[in-house]
Amino acid sequence: MHSQLDHLVVLAATLDEGVAWCERTLGVTPGPGGEHPLMGTHNRLLSIACEAWPLAYLEIIAIHAGAPCARPAGYRRWFDLDDAALQQQLKATGPQLAHFVARTSDAQAAVHALAQHGLDRGEVLQASRMTPQGLLSWKITVRADGQRLLNGTLPTLIEWGDVHPARGMAPSGITLQSVQSVQASHTQAGLLRASYAAIGLQGIAAEQGPPGLTAALHTPRGLVTLSSRNP
Repeated sequence: MHSQLDHLVVLAATLDEGVAWCERTLGVTPGPGGEHPLMGTHNRLLSIACEAWPLAYLEIIAIHAGAPCARPAGYRRWFDLDDAALQQQLKATGPQLAHFVARTSDAQAAVHALAQHGLDRGEVLQASRMTPQGLLSWKITVRADGQRLLNGTLPTLIEWGDVHPARGMAPSGITLQSVQSVQASHTQAGLLRASYAAIGLQGIAAEQGPPGLTAALHTPRGLVTLSSRNP
């Protein structure tokens, strides 16, 4: 089993707010993204690739108000976006790093591996969106309740189809600082370390401490550290 960082997830109350946050905080305008008919969300993307993670990117995502949503009956949107408390927090304090997604070659096997530690990562759903280059498709784990789990430190799992979106991204001027740029902490650090080991996730430390993620980025504004623990 092997998995690695695919992308960081920044949640926003609206995508316009997410774009403004990116310009203000990171000093760049994010690149184009697309719409997700499965979950009624939309995003903007930018590369944060470094030597260790050449396909890493940052996703700014928000609910696409009024857009069609074809999620299965009983499902809430991914990344806790339907959680009322989180929605109020995003409106009050603005966009924030909230989660990360790990890329694997076998999402179903990774789900089974996590289940051995009592962690239900959810069903593996097929998703897609249109791009100027054609249809982008992937498999992704989504719980019916939409929860990220372990305060966002347990990654959602993704298995890309033939095309990875980062291969078409222009350099953004932002890179992860190093292979240890992304760190997780949790009061259940032992469980978190075991879960990372179960899916073969390397390069992300799991420490004992207040639950959350941090990511250190080289940006036009200098070194910027994003944290899910800060508003």
